[in-house]
Formats: sequence, structure tokens, C-alpha cells
Amino acid sequence: MREDICTIPISEVFEPRDGCPICRMRDMLEDRMATYITGAAMMEPDVRIETNRLGFCREHFDQILDRGSRLSVALILESLLKEVENDVLPEGKADQKTAVKKLLPAADARAHSCFICENIEKNMEHLLETVINLWQTEEDFRKLYAQQPCLCFPHYRALLRAGTKMNKKNFPAFHEVTASLARNYLQELEGDVTHFCRMFDYRNQGADWGNSRDSIERAIWFLTSRQPQAEPDAGKKNR
Repeated sequence: MREDICTIPISEVFEPRDGCPICRMRDMLEDRMATYITGAAMMEPDVRIETNRLGFCREHFDQILDRGSRLSVALILESLLKEVENDVLPEGKADQKTAVKKLLPAADARAHSCFICENIEKNMEHLLETVINLWQTEEDFRKLYAQQPCLCFPHYRALLRAGTKMNKKNFPAFHEVTASLARNYLQELEGDVTHFCRMFDYRNQGADWGNSRDSIERAIWFLTSRQPQAEPDAGKKNR
């Protein structure tokens, strides 16, 4: 994959000061990759070899289907399905030894691999290294970093891991501000979820819901970095 596809200026990610900046970084990468795969790169042999080898997870299948034409997705699937057949569903009988040593490992590898996930992980690692470097060397970036409204839990964890590679004398200050971005939002969220639960007490009938109505969705996002897809069922006891 061309390097420029995954080049994202860090300032572009942090300037909006809206939600978790690392979620925004990941989303930008995913959007670029999904668009690239179903566009100009669709017929590039090196890209097709990798998409055939790794396939896609359900979430990223949804993204390429959303961004590409049905024909472009079908062309990707045409060669991918043939490769799956060759790897794990060969014609003829297979004994247990073959199944254990060849077919099952191949099937397991395919069940847990995704072209976009793998590339996102690699590029996120490089981008987080850049974030850490900027935080250590640029005062303006440290101010911008501290002005972020929140960090989700998975990306707090990712930044914490990236920060362990920085100069040891810088880590305490970095951890303090990083943890506060996640903790402050978490504490706000705890209050909203508790308020949501209390609103189901008959004694609070008619009271103000405040910011609690979407607290379930926001809590799931905080814990997973992904917005839940399920819609509340109006026919059930959802308020």
C-alpha cells in the first residue's frame, strides 16, 4: 500500500477538539483504506494478493461495501472466495492429521485476519509514535493535547503503551494529562448512567433526564471505541 494513503497530519486529528482524537485518527485511516481498496487499488496485483490472503472482518466488509460500487466489491470477493476454497475447502477427503496440521490452522488464520485491521494497526503504531514525539518536543502540541475533551478507554490504553517508550522523565507528566482526559469523561459518564438508572424509579417520574438518555451508547463507545449499532426497541421498556 502506498505510504501517502495513510499519511495523516497529527494537527488535522487534534485541532477539532471534538471527542477522542485517536478515534478520529483511526476513522480517517479506515475511510482512506476502504476507499482506496475499492477504487484505484482494486486491480493492483500486490493489493489483491494481500486482500486475498487476509480477507476482511465483518465491520470492514461493511465499510468497503458502503464506499465502493457493488461491482468493485464483487471483483474483490471473486478472487477472495477462490483463495478461501483453495486454502480450507480443497476437493477430496482429508484425514485427521491433515485437518489438524493444515486445514484447521488455515481456517483459524482466516477467521481472525483482516486486511484493513492489519494495516490500521501498523499505521496507528507509527502515528502514535509521532504523537509521543510531538508531545515531548512541541509545547504548542502539549497545550493542544491537553485541550482534548476526552479519550476513550482503548485509546487511553494505546497512548499509555506508546508513552512507555518516551524519555522516563517525561512520562509522569504525559500520564497525568492522558489519564485525566479519560478519567474526567469516565466520571461524567458514571454520573449519567447512574442518573439514567434512577429515572426508572417511580419516584422520579417526570424528572429531568439531563444528559442521561444516550448514556448507554456513550458508555459502550467509551469502553470499546465503537458506537453501538443496535437501536432501542420502542415496543420494549426503553425510555
